[in-house]
Amino acid sequence: GSSCECEPGYRMVSSNGGFSVTCEKCPENMSGVTQDGWNCITCPRGLTSKGNCKCPNNEILVERSLDGVLLDEALCIHCNGSEHSFSASDASGSRCVRCEQTFIQVSKSCDCNSPNILTGGLCFLAHEGLPPKGVAAVRFAQLGVTLASAWFLKNLQSSAFACWLYSNLTACQALGNMCVMNMNSLSSSSTDACGLFQYIFVSTARVGIIHSIPYWRPNLPWLYYGDHPGLASQVLEKNHFPTTFTFKGTDKDVKLKFIAASFDAAGNFLKWQSLEGGLLQLCPDTQTKLDAAYVFGTTYQQNCKISVSKILLDFANPVFYDLFLEYNGGNGQQHLWAVPVLNLNLQYNEKFVNQGSNMNNWLLTRRFFLVDALSGKENDLGKPPRIIRIASKITISIRLVSHTQRGTIYPPLITVAYTDVLVQNPETQSVMVSFAVSYEMNQREAQIQTDIALGVLGGLAVLWSLLKTAGWKRRTGSSLIDLQTVFKFLLFYAGDLANVFFIITVGTGIYWLVFFKAQQFVSVLLPLPSQEEDFVTYIACAFSLKALQFLHLLVSQLAIDIFFIDWERPKGKVLKAVEGEGVTKSTAAPVSIWRTYFIANEWNEIQTVRKINPLFQVLAVLFFLEVVGFSNLALMDASSSLTRSSESYVAPWSRILRFGVSAAVWVAIAILQVIFFAVIYERFVEDKISQFVDLCCVSNISVFLLSHNCFGHYIHGRSVHGHADTNMEEMNMNLKREAENLCSQRGLLPNTDGQTFQISISRKMRLNYDWIHETLTRKRGPARLLDSSANTFEQSTRAYNAMNKFLSSFIDHVHKEMDYIVKDKLLLERILGMEFMEPIEKSIFYNDEGHSFTDVLYYGNEATLLIFDILFFSVVDLASQSFVLAAILTYLQQEIFRFIRTTLGQKNLASKTLVDQRFLI
Repeated sequence: GSSCECEPGYRMVSSNGGFSVTCEKCPENMSGVTQDGWNCITCPRGLTSKGNCKCPNNEILVERSLDGVLLDEALCIHCNGSEHSFSASDASGSRCVRCEQTFIQVSKSCDCNSPNILTGGLCFLAHEGLPPKGVAAVRFAQLGVTLASAWFLKNLQSSAFACWLYSNLTACQALGNMCVMNMNSLSSSSTDACGLFQYIFVSTARVGIIHSIPYWRPNLPWLYYGDHPGLASQVLEKNHFPTTFTFKGTDKDVKLKFIAASFDAAGNFLKWQSLEGGLLQLCPDTQTKLDAAYVFGTTYQQNCKISVSKILLDFANPVFYDLFLEYNGGNGQQHLWAVPVLNLNLQYNEKFVNQGSNMNNWLLTRRFFLVDALSGKENDLGKPPRIIRIASKITISIRLVSHTQRGTIYPPLITVAYTDVLVQNPETQSVMVSFAVSYEMNQREAQIQTDIALGVLGGLAVLWSLLKTAGWKRRTGSSLIDLQTVFKFLLFYAGDLANVFFIITVGTGIYWLVFFKAQQFVSVLLPLPSQEEDFVTYIACAFSLKALQFLHLLVSQLAIDIFFIDWERPKGKVLKAVEGEGVTKSTAAPVSIWRTYFIANEWNEIQTVRKINPLFQVLAVLFFLEVVGFSNLALMDASSSLTRSSESYVAPWSRILRFGVSAAVWVAIAILQVIFFAVIYERFVEDKISQFVDLCCVSNISVFLLSHNCFGHYIHGRSVHGHADTNMEEMNMNLKREAENLCSQRGLLPNTDGQTFQISISRKMRLNYDWIHETLTRKRGPARLLDSSANTFEQSTRAYNAMNKFLSSFIDHVHKEMDYIVKDKLLLERILGMEFMEPIEKSIFYNDEGHSFTDVLYYGNEATLLIFDILFFSVVDLASQSFVLAAILTYLQQEIFRFIRTTLGQKNLASKTLVDQRFLI
């Protein structure tokens, strides 16, 4: 394609290379052109298509005398094929060479006449005892095509005969290679390449075995491990590999030294080759990254798409490999351990199928190839193949021996899956290929322990949910088990079961993180991606159930009953003109509503206050994972370094480690935040919950809220000074007197400081509360239920005053039939979160020093919110493999739910307390 040449019948006059060529036509009497192209010559036996002289078979062309003088007429000299000479023309027809040895042995000449058999350039006697006639067919099962291979037609029979008769090592290797190209498809009734190989293997049992391996005959390649059921499990699990490995030892203890014996298709041994450097990788990569594939404990995975044209260019001739693992024996000598091959395309018979995890059904082999572009050539070996077969998936599996503490492994296994490609347009066709080194161990024990933990904790969660349901029934004042009770139990159980799944998954993730990354002598290996499915399912279950609990919590908080009791009394009287009567009457001075508005605004603000800063939490987690480099701990290699070189190989992510790292960072930062806020910030800067209680007392307003039908909380905010609606001077004076202990204490009971209580009210008390509260909300009901004679606003105002008077008189023990007692909760009641005494005649106020009224706020449910955030972050991350995206979406969902909680909580607050929503800012 880059130079010119003379046409047939033209000789070359001059040539300076490239395009500078001068040609001259030969005369009629010397129409032939010499082999070198510079002269014309007479050809007595005719011309070839290129214009050169030709000679019959077994004759050689002579154009010059012994001294180099060009002859006028070319000579065709017959090679002497008789005894002593035994010569024949070579493939180019330029010289006589000794004819092939089998011709001499069979016919004592260079001819293979009938009845002798000529095949593959070899001559054989036609006598009984030869292997059966081979079928030169190759089966491409994926395409459903069986074609007659030109390579098999030329070499199959001759290789089988030469291997059988002469034990020719190269012929036996070539026959074994053709069996491998036919996917080791052994069959007792077939005489394909594998059938011929098996015929010779069985027939040569008398010659013995080599290397103490019963499947390896002298001169024959070792292709199979035998077809006894269960043999594969014996090969792979009976004997341990006779050396140990570490994660942090010397090079000999860390590196897996795989080497391969390579052969060409004709059976010639090529060389020993190390797998380091990418021998088995079809994908291009850098040397540094390729070497990481054989560092013990580093899970390696490489995927790429490669064009068919590149495959045909780089792998025109197939190379066959026998893989070994090199190790040092006890005497200091180097030894080789044969690595078995699991060919996923092989199907021996109905009993042996190399699929699934049942080793008893596997048939292990030894030899494999990467690309076969030879057997798919149908007619002419010089033409492109019709079909090529590519090793599209190669996996080297390293399995750890159970209960080992010293890095003992079972024999490695290489798994190969081939793809058949019908060549149509090589430039546009491509194949996805992958190479992987995986490390695995028997996870059955870990799975059993996880199942036990799940069963035990799940059973405890049922009991805990039953106790919660019983407590809820007591607090609602109902004793009937109805559909609502069952539904409530399921909601409680969803939250508790979510905690169980969360504990198990976090524990599992941190366990693998610590024990895998910290070990030196290997005792555990990470679960494979296929073995992580149960773990991912647990995370999904935990998130779904926790989301259900979170929504239940949100709905419950948005439906609480709350009222602000104003203890302020009028200061004196004022004169007020009566409209329409023309007279002036004295009435009690009005009490300012601004204190109630102020308390309502403060309550509205603390509804979504948390024990941590959500934005700081997300940013800190992202900082430690991505900037500091904690995310590198989630890679499936043995390194515990937080930094990785950009040029080094980056192992695949482990979903278990990824969850373990992110959850551990989330929990650690959250705990530090909670400690900081509780010990430092809330003590020395600002404690919004305690400040709200103090503000209630200063404002002379108590908070009465019911989270259940007959249970709730009470914040006693009655001022010890009698009045709060006063000027600045008197307010400062009152605070000074209180600081100097010159007035009574703030508690509900005399000489006590207790201001917050859990309340369990009687059924009668609840009925009175509902009767008054009904008039508060009646203005939102149907118009036919309203009193047409009264103004709606005035009616609501009277209902508000009635509720304020009723609750203040209830607190002051005015209603003897609805009285209450104050007592401490029992320790068991505090632990179980339920009350043993039922408020039948009297309500019960339980002293509460822990501000348990925050149970109806975000503040008292930090654990639920935190776990929900962690699970949301983890689910997004596992789905996207991006900590950044997970952090962004987690913060967005926090803000969305905070907005919903604030907005709807504000509406509920305005509805239940009759505080105009316009004043809630």
